[in-house]
Amino acid sequence: MDHAAHDRPGSAGEHALQEASGSRERADRFYREQMSDHLNGDMREFVARMEMMFVGTADAGGECDVTFRAGPPGFARVLDPSTLAWPEYRGNGVMASAGNITENAHVGLLFMDFVRDLVGLHVNGRAALLSPSEFTERHPDEPVEGDVPGRRPERWVAVYVDEAYIHCSKHVPRLMPVPRNRQWGTDDRRAKGGDAFGVAAERGLGVYAKRAQSQAS
Repeated sequence: MDHAAHDRPGSAGEHALQEASGSRERADRFYREQMSDHLNGDMREFVARMEMMFVGTADAGGECDVTFRAGPPGFARVLDPSTLAWPEYRGNGVMASAGNITENAHVGLLFMDFVRDLVGLHVNGRAALLSPSEFTERHPDEPVEGDVPGRRPERWVAVYVDEAYIHCSKHVPRLMPVPRNRQWGTDDRRAKGGDAFGVAAERGLGVYAKRAQSQAS
C-alpha cells in the first residue's frame, strides 16, 4: 500500500472511505493489532508449510494481474524476517507477473490455509527478479535448485516485505486435500488443462478446432 502518512498504515483512498463510513476506529485497531512490517515467528512458520499462494501485480499503467503459484510445502522460502522468495520455472512463456514486476515492483501475496487453521496471510512488498546466479550470490546459504525434483528455476522472485497481516477465517472454507499426480513442468496440453474454457475451439485453432467440429457433427 502507498502510505498517506508516515504514522498510519494504508492508502489515502482507504483512509477517506474509513472517515466516510465511520470505520476509522476499527481500522486503526486492526492496523495496531494485526499489521506488521515484517514476518514474525508465527508468520514464518505459516509460510514454511504453505503449498500455494496468490500473487497480485500491476504494470506501470496500473493494469492488474493475479496468478496462482504452488509447490511442495515451503516452496516460498522465508530468507529473513523481511524477505521471502520463490523459484519460477518454465511455464506458458507469457510471464505476465514477471513482466509486471519489471515495470512496477509492488506486489501483493496471499497465502491461504484451507485445511488446518482456516486463515490467510497477506504480504505486501516490493519484488525483484533474480537469476539463479544472482540468487546464489545474494543468498549463498540457500540451495538454488528449487524445491521441485528434476527441475531448475529459470529465475527467482524475491519480495522485500512492507506489510504482513491476517486474512480472517470467518468465510474461509475448509477443504480436504486428496492425492493427485502433479506433472510439474509438462508441456502436455491435456495435463495442463487443455482448452478448458473453449477459447481455442471458439477461434478455430489447432486440435481444439477439430474436436469442436467433430462434436458439432
